[in-house]
Amino acid sequence: MKGPRYIRAAFFAVVAPCVLACAAQTVIYEKASHYNTIVVTEDSDGLRTLLFERGGSRQSVVKPGDPDHLELPYARVALAGLALCEEPRRILIVGLGGATLPMFLRKHYPSAEIDIAEIDPDVVNVAKTFFGFREDERMRIHVGDGRRFIENIRQPRYDVIFLDAYGAHNVPEHLTTQEFLQAVRLALVPSGVVVGNVWGPSSNRLYDSMVRTYQEAFDELFIVDVFGDVNSILLALPRKQRLGRSELALAARKISTAKQFRFDLGDLVEHGFFHASEKNRDGRVLRDSDLSRSR
Repeated sequence: MKGPRYIRAAFFAVVAPCVLACAAQTVIYEKASHYNTIVVTEDSDGLRTLLFERGGSRQSVVKPGDPDHLELPYARVALAGLALCEEPRRILIVGLGGATLPMFLRKHYPSAEIDIAEIDPDVVNVAKTFFGFREDERMRIHVGDGRRFIENIRQPRYDVIFLDAYGAHNVPEHLTTQEFLQAVRLALVPSGVVVGNVWGPSSNRLYDSMVRTYQEAFDELFIVDVFGDVNSILLALPRKQRLGRSELALAARKISTAKQFRFDLGDLVEHGFFHASEKNRDGRVLRDSDLSRSR
């Protein structure tokens, strides 16, 4: 394994999902970890981007010192899940990345306890060194597999669980199965919500099956497509709660107004909302047994 390389100036010129966004990025850090090749870039405006391979998809974009700045559209849309629960006291995030969501949530929910499960210790070090992430008495990192962390949860459980773990190309397969999502449900309070970040059908061959698997594991599923991006946000509930587009948008707008977000959360919901009330017939339920056969 190669050690870290600090590079004064390097520019991407590759055909990849972030080719336009990365056109004028300077690489300031690169290291091959056990799981990915971690790359950090910086642009002329001071925005720092985390990638898991050269020219790959942007995992996080952070403006150091400004936790309110959410550059990637999916991060803003994911917060719509907050409209489906009461003021959260305990939050779990699976997947740290550049710590965009943890730092935003820490600012706007200062009394909440926030746990983050991240499998790669090198990602944790990079988030602290280059993106301004800091642990405190109410926000803690747990280095290890997110699935194992969730399966070991007993009490107390979480009000919101964000599933935001990605490798270089997609969500790790063992975090997509029915067995995993059943464990996630058990880790959630009855009034809580699970927020899953997935790539949409244009970039994800398993999209329909991932939606179908969420439908099997939870009682209610809402989908909010991210405008201008390939991501979709899945909002899963362990209870029946019929909501229409306008109702969820109103609830989301109230939160972004009360918390003084820089964006209208209601507008984001209104754009991409879909109530997945019928089982997705184009997908199959993903199970752990499928993983063993594919290895």
